[in-house]
Amino acid sequence: MTVADYERAGLYDPAAPGAPGRLELLEWLRERGVSLQQMIDAHQQGGLAFLASGLALRPGTRVPRGELPARLGMRAAELESFLVALGLPPDAPDAATFTESEVELLGSVLVGIDLLGESGMRRLARVIGQSVSRIAEAMVETNRESRLARVSASGSELTYAQALLRSTERAYAPAVLVRGLLPVHIEMSARRLRFGRTSDAVATTHGCIAFVDLVGFTTLSRRTSPEALSELIDRFEEVAHDVATLRQGRVVKFIGDAVMVMTSEVEPACDIALALIERFAGDPDVTPRGGIASGALIDHGGDYYGPIVNLAARITDLAVPQEVLASQEVAAALAGSALRCEPAGRRTLRGFDAPVSLVSVSRAA
Repeated sequence: MTVADYERAGLYDPAAPGAPGRLELLEWLRERGVSLQQMIDAHQQGGLAFLASGLALRPGTRVPRGELPARLGMRAAELESFLVALGLPPDAPDAATFTESEVELLGSVLVGIDLLGESGMRRLARVIGQSVSRIAEAMVETNRESRLARVSASGSELTYAQALLRSTERAYAPAVLVRGLLPVHIEMSARRLRFGRTSDAVATTHGCIAFVDLVGFTTLSRRTSPEALSELIDRFEEVAHDVATLRQGRVVKFIGDAVMVMTSEVEPACDIALALIERFAGDPDVTPRGGIASGALIDHGGDYYGPIVNLAARITDLAVPQEVLASQEVAAALAGSALRCEPAGRRTLRGFDAPVSLVSVSRAA
């Protein structure tokens, strides 16, 4: 490849601002074995600086999507349904979507079907797809922030491309934690569900749900810069995760400005909600409140549903800043504990036919 080739391909204009830097990038890509056509395709998609890192992220030849059913021994419609469940959108039959190693990996879907049944494996595939997508987005976002801080001073296309490549080559180092920690979390999850499972025939378990949200978050978001708001959310999520984990709880999910926590027993759930309020005491931006309910939970795909979850959410809506409200079932389970329950009246909750008696939970003096 010559400079003239770059010019004819529309990759390089010697009169354009930053022309020397562009030529440096093109020569660096050529030295790495990147073809002219690959450069052209990447340039047309606005991703020339991402080309080397993209090739390093998923190396190897690509397999046309239309060949996958025969390669994997699956019906085309069945395979496509699992790919969608995994968060992988449809593509043309001749699109070179997956590498050889990825095709081999997709064969594990058949093992899952044999183990869990088709519907069970499809449900697990959705959870895997959503979880991996979130992990990937968090990695890209975090990496982008650190990368921009390193290369912003130079402004060079080559420097940016090289930083991208270095990040990609090291991307799997933190990701390997997923595989390594999975057995540990399977063991903890099995113990948690075994403790509360009343019957193997029904996907329910007895447990406690706590919601903690931030009062006034909507108003705060309108008058706070995106950077400050991002820092606030990050701080709340970090503290909520640590507080729950230290008290044998599991963060099920974050929903906007709220965290949903599940525990096997009532007292840890109350301790988590109270500890979060205590951790943010005096903080002008973060004013948590909590709602807690216990009983039969429908556990499905790593999440929890049912009347108890709805009850905990509705109770949270009624709490004032720095207050933890709970149901009578929670109060009964706390009898004799180090926590104090004071009557908070009978309240009408949206979606519930009859008023519900509540208590305010606090630490004993």
